[in-house]
Amino acid sequence: MQQRPSDEGKVQKENASDSKDKCAAVGYVPGGFDMFHIGHLNILRKARERCEYLVVGVATDESLARMKGRPPVVPLAERIEIISSLRFVDEVVTDIDLNKQVAWRRRPFDVLFKGDDWKGTDKGHRLEEELAAVGARVEYLPYTPTTSSTLLRQFLTREVSEENKAGIAHGNNISSSHGLRKNI
Repeated sequence: MQQRPSDEGKVQKENASDSKDKCAAVGYVPGGFDMFHIGHLNILRKARERCEYLVVGVATDESLARMKGRPPVVPLAERIEIISSLRFVDEVVTDIDLNKQVAWRRRPFDVLFKGDDWKGTDKGHRLEEELAAVGARVEYLPYTPTTSSTLLRQFLTREVSEENKAGIAHGNNISSSHGLRKNI
């Protein structure tokens, strides 16, 4: 499947599915997708099963830093490339704002997919109200609790810290020699 760049940081695949047997015409999955893992893959696959055309909004480095309090490990261009390479993703856009009405105005969609860890929460209710105002809805998909970017970051930080301690004892700086970002 070939890809072509389109306007405003979008990547659209030329052979996007036109099947009419899905629940929603256009689905949207926003996310940081930092340190891409099985949880990301699961939600994207499940979302694609629920719509005819899947758009993925990848958060900018700046918006992730504001939301999480630290910059992402993987830069935006690489996160977009990873998501764009998935055969079941039809289009990738840069998600520039936490307000999903902004995303909807830039690229209209019928349903936004989120992990069910948002269901019944204040932020989930706000998202539902925000999107209902523009005629879109939120659908919750099963969250993968066993793997998350936060858990991966905690594991890597612990491992890098232990390696650094061993390396410093031998006069080496492990982080520098491996080219690791200091803000993991």
